[in-house]
Amino acid sequence: MPEMVMVGLQHGSDIMEAIRDAAADLSIYAGFFSVIGALSSVDLAYYDQKEKVYRQRSFEGDFEIASCTGNISLKDGQRFVHAHIALADKNYNLFGGHLLGGRVFAAELHIMGLEGEPPVREYDPVTGLFLWRRS
Repeated sequence: MPEMVMVGLQHGSDIMEAIRDAAADLSIYAGFFSVIGALSSVDLAYYDQKEKVYRQRSFEGDFEIASCTGNISLKDGQRFVHAHIALADKNYNLFGGHLLGGRVFAAELHIMGLEGEPPVREYDPVTGLFLWRRS
């Protein structure tokens, strides 16, 4: 039976690299995770559904992670981490989006691997996204 593992992420590390590294260390190719903590910078994206492109933006400052969830699957035969994040700034403004990366101030990862064949992402021409293929 799968079990939840809790991992402290290193101060100054890139949050997405740290999640990928933890998944690799735990041999997780299919799973889900959440993160709580704080970031000192973040790179986000928003998917423009009409243009079918990601619009990217970087933010510097002190940000509390209000919510961060994601999953792990395969894309092009490699482990792929997909995450969304909601952040609060010092004025309690909330913003977020598709997580590309960010500098960890302090963060805790809760990660669970799943049994069975990992979902595989394939290009979907309707959305322009790499989505899990149907079995």
